[in-house]
Amino acid sequence: MIPLVFHPIYSQLSLPVRHRFPIEKYQGIRDALSARGIPDNWFHQPQPIDTQLLTTAYDPDYVMPLLEGTLDKKAMRRIGFPWSQQLIDRSLTAVGGTCLTAELAVRHGLALNLTGGYHHAFDTFGSGFCLFNDLYLAANRMLAEPDIDRVLIIDCDVHQGDGTAWLAREDDRIITLSLHGEKNFPHRKQHSDIDIPLEKGTGDADYLEALDAALTLAWRYRPDAVIYDAGVDIHVNDDLGHLQITTSGILQRDNMVLSLCREAGVPTACVIGGGYQRDIPALVDVHLQLYRAAGVIA
Repeated sequence: MIPLVFHPIYSQLSLPVRHRFPIEKYQGIRDALSARGIPDNWFHQPQPIDTQLLTTAYDPDYVMPLLEGTLDKKAMRRIGFPWSQQLIDRSLTAVGGTCLTAELAVRHGLALNLTGGYHHAFDTFGSGFCLFNDLYLAANRMLAEPDIDRVLIIDCDVHQGDGTAWLAREDDRIITLSLHGEKNFPHRKQHSDIDIPLEKGTGDADYLEALDAALTLAWRYRPDAVIYDAGVDIHVNDDLGHLQITTSGILQRDNMVLSLCREAGVPTACVIGGGYQRDIPALVDVHLQLYRAAGVIA
């Protein structure tokens, strides 16, 4: 049994017509896993993250106005969602889900959240559909364990994990690796411990070669635990990615990362990251490669 983390609220957010964010995909992944025989008792339902924890980790002058609906319109536009209580409830639960995934990974060796990867959120503002940076919080949750002194965040979303890099910039216990499109959002990149920028049009062979080299570099830090952001916006059919990675290439990527973690015996928490095809069933199928690599489904 591999722990999976899901809450129906992940897909419960009313958005304007033709909004870019594919909110339906989370329930789609849950349904697809169930249709493939995954029993309900594999799924763990998270609680919302404690708001006191948020205000301890992030600037209260950002967190509280966002929670209360008084954040200025320019800051909300930067996030990319209209404010609603539904948005706040969903976001708090999603972040709680990634933290729960980290805890389950420590106990079981591997755990997967059916959302997560909100890596554009900084301590003083949100950006790019990200309100609160769950990866940084989850890394600190892992570091609270007695046998974990260093956490490696492997971010394979097509967009650089700028918020994560910024938040961890002065903490040598959190190692940030970002493999991302060079000419893609965010336009102003931050400095991860390891940044691997990729040219537009990069295909499977070059991508996997770059990933192999990046993982070799990252493993020199001797991580005690890993958080893996398995974004699929690198896919050839993604509307925002500008790379040419096939579904097979994504499966090979996920196998490469998870096999390395498994061989090293380090607890690994996975999140699904970005993916922006408007065809939700097709998008769900690409995200399912992570669950194949993890051994959840065949």
